[in-house]
Amino acid sequence: MTDAVVARLTDVELKFDDRVLWSGLDLDIAPGEFIAILGANGSGKTSLLRMLLGQIPPTAGTIEVHGRVGYVPQQHADDADPLAVRGRDIVGFGVDGGAWGIGWRGRRRRRGLVDAALSQVDAASFADRPFGLLSGGEQQRLRIAQALTRDPELLLCDEPLASLDPGSQQRILSLLDQRRDQADTALLLVTHEINPVLPYVDRVLYLAGGKFAIGTPDEVMTTEVLSGLYGTRVDVVRVDDRLLVLGTEDAQHCHDRSSVG
Repeated sequence: MTDAVVARLTDVELKFDDRVLWSGLDLDIAPGEFIAILGANGSGKTSLLRMLLGQIPPTAGTIEVHGRVGYVPQQHADDADPLAVRGRDIVGFGVDGGAWGIGWRGRRRRRGLVDAALSQVDAASFADRPFGLLSGGEQQRLRIAQALTRDPELLLCDEPLASLDPGSQQRILSLLDQRRDQADTALLLVTHEINPVLPYVDRVLYLAGGKFAIGTPDEVMTTEVLSGLYGTRVDVVRVDDRLLVLGTEDAQHCHDRSSVG
């Protein structure tokens, strides 16, 4: 890793009431790096993204973010009527504020930023259709385009593959990988499914059992490491180029779905 980083977490702790989700987290995120965040439900994956966004403070430690940040939230019903709002309008929320972001003026500049973002995710062909009539994969491409209007050095993605078919998942991952290749944008992606991201990811941050592990997929996704995190036997089996995780209910929830289809 080079000295240049887009974000640095030093001795970070996340605590809710008397429960410590994890502590002592040191993480440098390099330009162009792809890090997948995995772990059990309630382990603080989304909260980590919110820390990087400055929405919540760490309980302890420091977080430094250098440069612009883009954010792709979990899929949810948009505040506006999804049948009355065009896909292009959803992307435009990233330019003029909407629910998140900084407001910019200038109709011509706004259109230019929106068109450029749509081009990056190959969404121009359906951008003028009602958002609510688009497929899940098309909607997610527009959410990514919304985040790209900020031209981010760091792109935070919260479950961008959820509820998508395998083909749409690969399309989304290919677009994200293309962005980091062309713009050296670092990617931090929360996911319950390790197998789709395996061909792309540089490192894995796994949160579970009040602890964490960081390293390459080969270093983290092992029986020994996951058993240590969960405090019980968790078997990791490689079948061809896919991983199957068997053990606790949480571990199965995180990975069994990614071992089929």
